[in-house]
Amino acid sequence: MSNNQPRLSIGLPIYNGEKFIRAALDSLLAQTFTDFELIISDNASTDKTEEICRTYAAQDQRIRYYRNDKNIGCARNFNRVFDLSVGEYFKWAAHDDLHAPDFLAKCIAVLDYDHTVVLCHSHMYFIDENGNFLQNYNIKLKTDSPKPQERFHELLSKHLCYQNYGVIRTSAIKKIPPMGSYGIADGIFLLRLGLVGRFYEIPEYLFIARNHPQQSMSMFIPNYMLITNNNFQYSLSTSPDFYAYTVWFDSTKKGKILFPHWRILWEYTRSIWLLPLTLYERVCCHISIYRQLKGTEYLLLKDLIVMFQILSKHLQKMFIAIQQTTSINHIYQILFLLIV
Repeated sequence: MSNNQPRLSIGLPIYNGEKFIRAALDSLLAQTFTDFELIISDNASTDKTEEICRTYAAQDQRIRYYRNDKNIGCARNFNRVFDLSVGEYFKWAAHDDLHAPDFLAKCIAVLDYDHTVVLCHSHMYFIDENGNFLQNYNIKLKTDSPKPQERFHELLSKHLCYQNYGVIRTSAIKKIPPMGSYGIADGIFLLRLGLVGRFYEIPEYLFIARNHPQQSMSMFIPNYMLITNNNFQYSLSTSPDFYAYTVWFDSTKKGKILFPHWRILWEYTRSIWLLPLTLYERVCCHISIYRQLKGTEYLLLKDLIVMFQILSKHLQKMFIAIQQTTSINHIYQILFLLIV
């Protein structure tokens, strides 16, 4: 690329990442492929994240540091770094993960060679807080299939969405909606990328994910490391708390009535109609949703039960407020606020 426009943009959304951000930045800046910009969007961190990032930005002109005045939630910050990018290719990076020095070079070589590939990633393994090896990530999906319905079926299976941290064609990202602010939004975003085109997984361990208590998966997905070895004992009883997960994606939804499992089902279904597919491909995708989600219907009922519990609490508060209110105008105001 010419005129200071890099071939690759790396987006790093961050919140309170002082513990690991130096190592993550060092691994990105040590890449053998150097024609990139690194966009950091700080989601109003309260620790030393800002100080660390500004120091790095002052030392390397490829780094652009932005700070949000207030925390805008994970999803909006995730999308913001992409909106600020200009590269032909794009990659999201996390503040606690690491990359082998040739990760970018090898991913971009694949994308340059094969234009049917929209996302390139690699084998990966886990380390702990101190950088010690834990285990390999052994879930392998057949997302290199030329058939979109087969890629869709694979991406509906249980996995940890680490392909989102591969290198992606910017043009492919622009064909689908941005990351949503609901539970498993990262998985649905990846599912839609899979409908756009093929993925390629480099058969080398070039990506290192860090496992620690502060990360979102540790907070919302109990014992998520069991998934990584295709452990079939990992059951629905250990599924994420999608209510809390939704609020983490978008903090403005805290305390509101949500239907997280209905929303996920809707987004799965909607995905099939967002992109140009044949009737046969669409039918196959609908069948995959039925097969993959069969047995989880009770989660839809759970949403309705939680809704009634929240409504009950609202009604209790309303009656208490009415008992303490002598003005009829105040009563009307309370009823109006509850309705809207």
